[in-house]
Amino acid sequence: MNGKLHIDYAQYHHLIDQVVNAVKNSGFHPDCILGVSRGGLFLADGLSRSLRKPMAVIAASSYRDEEGTSQGDLQLSASIASVSPVGGKVLLVDDLADTGHTMQALCGHLHKICPSITELKTAVVWVKPASVFKPDFAAEYLESDVWIVQPFETRDFL
Repeated sequence: MNGKLHIDYAQYHHLIDQVVNAVKNSGFHPDCILGVSRGGLFLADGLSRSLRKPMAVIAASSYRDEEGTSQGDLQLSASIASVSPVGGKVLLVDDLADTGHTMQALCGHLHKICPSITELKTAVVWVKPASVFKPDFAAEYLESDVWIVQPFETRDFL
C-alpha cells in the first residue's frame, strides 16, 4: 500500500460524472443499475438518476477486520433488493476494482441467480493496477496501490 488518497465530495461527483458520460456515450442502455453495497451505492445512485433507470442493490464483502482494511473470504448475498425482478441489460456498479475478485465473482453469481439477464456490463470509479478484472466503464485507472478514502468514509476513521 502506497499511502492514502483522500477524495472530497467535489472530486467524487466529478468522477461519477465521468462514468455517467462514458456509459451514455457508449450506446449501452441498461434496464437496471445494480449497486454493490456499500461502496458502489453512490455511483449506482448517480447512474440511476442520470440514466433514469431503476436501481437495485446486492451486498458483497471481503473486508473483515475492525478497521475494514484486511481482505478475507468473499461473501455474496443470496438475494437482490429491488422493487422488480433484475433482468435484461444490467449495469453492475461498485466503487473500485481493487483485486478485481469481487466483480469477477459477482458477474458469475448474477448469471446464476438472475437467469433473465441478457447483457451484463460493469462500472467502477477506480481500477487499481493489480486488478484481474477490467470493468467496461471506469473513471480512473490508478498507477499505484493507494488506499482511497472516499468522502462518505470519514466516520470510518473517528
